Amino acid sequence: MSSSDFTDLAQQFIDGEWRSGTGSWDIIDVNPYDGVKLASITIATIDEVDQAYRAAQRAQREWAATNPYTRRDVFERVLRLVEDREQLITDFIVSELGGTHLKARFEIGLAKEFLREAAQLTLRLEGRLLPSPIEGKENRLYREPVGVVGVISPFNFPFLLSIKPVASALALGNAVVLKPHQETPIVGGTLIAKFFEDAGLPAGLLNVVLTDIAEIGDAFIEHPVPKVISFTGSDKIGRHIATVCAAQLKRTVLELGGNSALVVLDDADIDYAVDAAVFSRYVDQGQVCMAANRVLVDRSVADEFTEKFVAKVKTLKTGDPSDPQTVIGPVINSLQANAVTAAVDQAVAEGATVLVRGETTNNLVEPSVLTDVPSHSALLHKEIFGPVALLVPFDGEEEAIRIVNDSPYGLSGAVHTADVERGVTFAKRIDTGMFHVNDGTIHDEPLIPFGGEKHSGIGRLNGEPTLDAFTTLKWISVQRGRSKFPF
Repeated sequence: MSSSDFTDLAQQFIDGEWRSGTGSWDIIDVNPYDGVKLASITIATIDEVDQAYRAAQRAQREWAATNPYTRRDVFERVLRLVEDREQLITDFIVSELGGTHLKARFEIGLAKEFLREAAQLTLRLEGRLLPSPIEGKENRLYREPVGVVGVISPFNFPFLLSIKPVASALALGNAVVLKPHQETPIVGGTLIAKFFEDAGLPAGLLNVVLTDIAEIGDAFIEHPVPKVISFTGSDKIGRHIATVCAAQLKRTVLELGGNSALVVLDDADIDYAVDAAVFSRYVDQGQVCMAANRVLVDRSVADEFTEKFVAKVKTLKTGDPSDPQTVIGPVINSLQANAVTAAVDQAVAEGATVLVRGETTNNLVEPSVLTDVPSHSALLHKEIFGPVALLVPFDGEEEAIRIVNDSPYGLSGAVHTADVERGVTFAKRIDTGMFHVNDGTIHDEPLIPFGGEKHSGIGRLNGEPTLDAFTTLKWISVQRGRSKFPF
């Protein structure tokens, strides 16, 4: 694909207009694999953030009053556009974030599922009639859109993790201002705006500002117009957003980091567990919040599992993400590559045993597998956003549960066992928002509440929680008789 495809979308999208930002510097969008410049984007200023929010506020009321079946038509058209342009989206994912073809198929497939669900969400703003102890009173409960939602999306699954909150919020009658990650401004931002524009979404309802906190500070989350801030990213930034929004009594939905564990019990299908663990650790170069940072294996089967796990990891091809055979592409930038390399070096310095040591070349980080990481190592308690697996042997279920829960995070996880109910009992004792029996750790479905515990976030999206996240309840009572007052 040509650089002009990116250049056309390397603009702000505010109130239905494509225009340049007015900041004093540019975001340089580059291909993380080969460093080729894709586009230069003049950043949005605080004033343009304000313009975007004001445009959303102006457009929202008419959109909320639009017949929900008319709103549904927009999302059905967006879905058809995504289906028709799937190869284009794949090319953008490969070029802008170094995603492999496998990763692109996975991400686009989920995005289509969430668009289908968004089309149905338009019809779910249902009200209720509730009884009253007061004679003649009718209690009506209305579910209404909150108004304007601010969305901040990450770099790792930018197409999916922008579409999910954006489409859901719009479907429920809100307007949205989206700030994608500065590493993925096109895939996570303006590409999505283009789809909605082409599908006929009225101007002002979706605005995209390409900017950086170095320019706007907290203006995006402090602005008085948005009633909800939806953020996906690190727990450090999430805590800051929660603090700022709490001071303004503003609602937040925070999907933050993870330190998930995949647990292999003594009766597990070892070959299947190996497949699940390798996928759960290395998909998208390990840059997934639900990735299995830790792979816990009962000591009675540890030798067999380790041998097969290491053998499979050694078959994973690292290289050019445009090659359909590539499994491990580049991490997003040099800072991330250096951080992953430093994590491996730290583990080795602390006494870990290296089973596979991948080399780092520019942003390409080959897979590594470590074991015997000391229990006091910080690596066992933090998120490693890269292709590094930590194998941790344990003796019995009680020790496994203690190790899994010994983490500040609680997002996802998995357990493998021949006894499904044993797995369910195990899962119930883990402090996470999600846990899977005989599967991988990486799952997201439109109808199932998605979110974590502890430092992994606040709130849920998908299914019923999406209604709670992006709508509010209003009680209107009607007195059909005459109330009696004490004076």
